[in-house]
Amino acid sequence: MEKKIKVLFVDDDENIRTLYVEALRAVNFDVSLGKDGLDGLEQINKDMPDIIITGIIMPRMDGFQFIEALKKNVSTSEIPVMVFSHLGREEDKARATELRVEDFLLRDMTTPNNLIERINEHFLSKSYILGIDAFGFDATRFAKDFDINPDFVCSEEKVGGRIALTLRKNKRGAKSFDAEIICA
Repeated sequence: MEKKIKVLFVDDDENIRTLYVEALRAVNFDVSLGKDGLDGLEQINKDMPDIIITGIIMPRMDGFQFIEALKKNVSTSEIPVMVFSHLGREEDKARATELRVEDFLLRDMTTPNNLIERINEHFLSKSYILGIDAFGFDATRFAKDFDINPDFVCSEEKVGGRIALTLRKNKRGAKSFDAEIICA
């Protein structure tokens, strides 16, 4: 079973939360809610999200203060954040860029389907399948170390398939990946 993407949606407008969260859940995202930045931080302590969507103007702790708190914490500093603004002011966009947010979306211009597409683009565009050359530099040693066919041909489960690597960008850095051996 495929892992659900965990989304934390933080906004003080109950109607907006309801509209977008219902759409996200309808396409099988695992969604938790926060009414403001402090509530968002509490939710993170309960269940670490894969991505965060936050408004800006909220009581107690606004979106930028929330993002600053995330960036100061080692365990949350690399969680991708999308700002979901109803204003779209240039100074807000500049501040979001300074805080290294993943995306800046205008609430009135972003339908629930657009938001779903943006989230999917973020996760799908960071995954790659690479073939392995049996005659490559360390191919023989790689096959031996991982107990796989040295010709890089899959076993019976996928006739004619080739062993490959799936690389998925992780949160440790711009050129850092998690890898998995697959049959493609």
